[in-house]
Amino acid sequence: MTAQDAVARARRWARLALLLVLGCAAVVAGGAGSGGWVVLLTGLAGLALAGAGVWWMLARRGGARIVGGVIAVTSPVGVLVLYATSGLWVVAVGALALWGAALASARQSLRSLRRPKGTHGRRTPPPRRPVLIMNVRSGGGKVEKFDLVARAEALGARVVLLGTGEGWTDPVAEARKAVAEGADLLGVAGGDGTQALVAAVAAEHDVPFMVIAAGTRNHFAMDLGLDRTDPALSLDALTHGVELRVDLGDVDGRAFVNTVSFGAYAEIVQNPEYREAKAATALEYLPDLLQGGAGPTLDVRADDTLLHAPQALLVSNNAYARADPFGGGRRPRLDAGLLGVIGVRVEGAAQAAELALLGERASGITTLTPHRVVVEADRDRISVAVDGEALELPTPVVCSVRPSVLRVRVPRHRPGAAYAPPTVDWRRIVRLALGHHDPRTIKDAYDV
Repeated sequence: MTAQDAVARARRWARLALLLVLGCAAVVAGGAGSGGWVVLLTGLAGLALAGAGVWWMLARRGGARIVGGVIAVTSPVGVLVLYATSGLWVVAVGALALWGAALASARQSLRSLRRPKGTHGRRTPPPRRPVLIMNVRSGGGKVEKFDLVARAEALGARVVLLGTGEGWTDPVAEARKAVAEGADLLGVAGGDGTQALVAAVAAEHDVPFMVIAAGTRNHFAMDLGLDRTDPALSLDALTHGVELRVDLGDVDGRAFVNTVSFGAYAEIVQNPEYREAKAATALEYLPDLLQGGAGPTLDVRADDTLLHAPQALLVSNNAYARADPFGGGRRPRLDAGLLGVIGVRVEGAAQAAELALLGERASGITTLTPHRVVVEADRDRISVAVDGEALELPTPVVCSVRPSVLRVRVPRHRPGAAYAPPTVDWRRIVRLALGHHDPRTIKDAYDV
């Protein structure tokens, strides 16, 4: 597809999106005689109340928390009951269907304009002396469940097991030992934290690195396009693989493949009880953290942008397609040479309601793509979660990105990373639909 074809297709989808928006407005306006505008206003009010209720539930204790929980649940239910009993449900369903179709068309417009730019692989000879480090406890025992040791050894790999005894085997020491003994590939079947430690050794010695999706979350594997349903399929990289060049994040000299978290989440995961009771632990500590009574006050410099006192801060190795402060989204690229930053500051129920209505466009959410992030605080040491691992680091904490330092070997045939729909920028959709010149449109159309 040529750039002109991509732009033309994007404009067609943008025009359809605007037509659907107009249709949605017409349905609401047409039902005004039977309370059509009430559909819109009560729906928005219910959503805002639900957001405020969630804030009270998270930031308060005792009776206020109970009231917040009741509001968060009953507000949307009340709206639905109102629609059903007043006969407005037909207008509501029609308007929501048209609005959903408009959003889908707008996203298709942006998707047509710019496909997520995948990391291009090159064919290289299979490794002759691969060493795979496997954590038998990771992912609830996936190493044993999928018989990964026997399968890997059948393909000529030497396997080093972690988590088999009472003590802790250092994956970094095992990786360095393997390289010293002539390993020409290092692989990991384990969590993202273990992957990052071994990836740093692989990058240091410029040997290929291999990911086996045997962890719990497998975010790095997901963004590499690996099949997370069957970790054994990752072993195809040993015989039928291609090599990618991707970035590594760095936080105070420690590598990370996914994210570094500061603020509320980082403080909560420091607690020993978090592993066994995540929700209960979060509810216990969040009120003090959100109200400023506990935890450090952070000052963040992302290149030339300053963020004061975010309650939560996520720094990622390449940016996520959408602002998800929990790192549950997708990264379209792993080789852009940039960090992603998501900062969150919600100071009360009103801002929580705004967040419920506007999502990542709310004033309490800040998204940036810097090269360097410096986090300072009113304390000498702060809690930091690096790829899910709870640490304490001295301030200031410096995050940076090391472009294309990691050679990752992946199977030639793999599902590919799930498409991450971009945030809909309606101003851009309008410009596209009207055919107005937009330099970013032309640049994106050629970057496919």
